[in-house]
Amino acid sequence: MNTQVSVAPGGRWSRFKTYSTIQRTLEIWGFVITFIFRTWLSGQKFSYKGGMTEEKKVLRRKVLAKWLKENILRLGPTFIKIGQQFSTRVDILPQEYVDQLSELQDQVPPFSSATALSIVEEELGASVDDIFDRFDYEPIAAASLGQVHRARLKGQEVVIKVQRPGLKDLFDIDLKNLRVIAEYLQKVDPKSDGAKRDWVAIYDECASVLYQEIDYTKEAANSELFANNFKNLEYVKVPSIYWEYTTPQVLTMEYVPGIKINKIQALDQLGVDRKRLGRYAVESYLEQILSHGFFHADPHPGNIAVDDVNGGRLIFYDFGMMGSFEERLAAQRKEKEELAAAAELGFKKPLTKEEKQEKKKQRLAAIGEDLLAISADQPFRFPATFTFVVRAFSVLDGIGKGLDPRFDITEIAKPYALELLRFREAGVEVVVKDLRKRWDRQSQAFYNVFRQADRVEKLAVIIQRLEQGDLKLRVRALESERAFQRVAAVQKTVGSAVAAGSLVNLATILYLNSLKTPATIAYTVCAFFSLQVLIGVIKVKKFDQREKLITGTA
Repeated sequence: MNTQVSVAPGGRWSRFKTYSTIQRTLEIWGFVITFIFRTWLSGQKFSYKGGMTEEKKVLRRKVLAKWLKENILRLGPTFIKIGQQFSTRVDILPQEYVDQLSELQDQVPPFSSATALSIVEEELGASVDDIFDRFDYEPIAAASLGQVHRARLKGQEVVIKVQRPGLKDLFDIDLKNLRVIAEYLQKVDPKSDGAKRDWVAIYDECASVLYQEIDYTKEAANSELFANNFKNLEYVKVPSIYWEYTTPQVLTMEYVPGIKINKIQALDQLGVDRKRLGRYAVESYLEQILSHGFFHADPHPGNIAVDDVNGGRLIFYDFGMMGSFEERLAAQRKEKEELAAAAELGFKKPLTKEEKQEKKKQRLAAIGEDLLAISADQPFRFPATFTFVVRAFSVLDGIGKGLDPRFDITEIAKPYALELLRFREAGVEVVVKDLRKRWDRQSQAFYNVFRQADRVEKLAVIIQRLEQGDLKLRVRALESERAFQRVAAVQKTVGSAVAAGSLVNLATILYLNSLKTPATIAYTVCAFFSLQVLIGVIKVKKFDQREKLITGTA
């Protein structure tokens, strides 16, 4: 099978064992420093011929975003996976970068088949000929973390997923460098736009997911749990796991062939109902989130296939990246049990004001407690788990529209949302609750006739919501804006000073280790950051002078 690659990897990660940690570190930092410099240059007026305009800035960001994607592909598995995780982080990255990162293709050339065979034999403790009836030498698929070979085991067709050699060591080196970068960003990011970016927490999220993906026993356990959750649904199929032949670096599973869900012409030839498949894809995902609390975090077309069993069945692959709402689902189950117990007694215990508030919080948590105040001009940061959900629904919406031009994901999701939000009271309780609400409103209105006008009551409610944090009041103060601009300039200057100091140390170490060329490069970049420190100091002085003129203290 010929593997298609968007960009041929130019880095040395695929030959990891042939070069040192220093070489890999220099490769990473060369990429990082170049990206920082080009990002800085994009914000400088002198770099735009004919003057800087918003259209030119957007075009420059698009070019830089494409460069970023291509270099991520060259840097290999660690950066490809992190790039994919950032492909929905509109709360962190500009839209141009998100668009390019969403196109990252997790396909790279396969590694040597002889190497794959030696890994299988080492992990399983016997020769391939002794274990399998047949083992196909050429892989049928290859990705950044591993490749897949077909085989026959005890008369059954299987596939063997083999991890790339040296992947754990590569992750260790890459993530150590990325940790340093995250800590640096945490210190120098001025957050002047109000966004709550915790770069170290973002790094921890990414690192956790990466290390989980290279443990194939974890993926096998995820696969079995996923299959068990859908055991009563005929339109979902998950390949069975052969545990006896599975290790952290080798995964053996049932061979379940199918047609990729985005191959429209092939699906038509298969004779399946495309409209129904689109509905199945969304409904199965809603079941994962709302019923199971355990969902596939990477449902792109390469991980979902279709066969003609039961008139059209979804086949799910690759369970290395999964998401969970375990705590929230446990709380929902507990609430259901309490409501059922109360229904048996024929009445419900009156709730105190505090209990009502807590119930309201629980309901909000069930549909996303982390999304409290989102608007077009308000910065925010999604929790990592929710970004997986956003990405999945975005992909599923694209798949559905490809299968059926009239596909509407909101129509399919509506019954699930109503079920999630619907109060569970029934019969007389609903009537009593409605009457109580009406009585409360009438009593309050009668009271307001003698106390104050309705509009004053509304104002009191708004003030209460402000105090509770349900509403946020934005006040524009020019003095504060000027102060924030000065703080941002100071932090940028401090960041440049830190970078310059770090580069001086790096250059000195490289020079003492007889690496004169990298040392010269480091000294040159250090000079650039030193210039930024000088420019920053001048800007801060200008801010101070302007403030004195405005306030009349000059």
